[in-house]
Amino acid sequence: MKSVVTFFSEVRSELSKVTWPKKNEVVRLTSIVLLVSVIVGFYVGGLDYLFTTVLTRILTK
Repeated sequence: MKSVVTFFSEVRSELSKVTWPKKNEVVRLTSIVLLVSVIVGFYVGGLDYLFTTVLTRILTK
């Protein structure tokens, strides 16, 4: 039981050392991640459409 108490005590100590980001930084970085995800999604979707179209034309000849 002592090891559990020690563990949570150390966790609390370490969490107090963390530098938490400000709200505006979180919003900015989240926006960047969403934008990059959308761009990559369109890129991969476009490649998928292109390859599907090319393979369909090759296989139906």
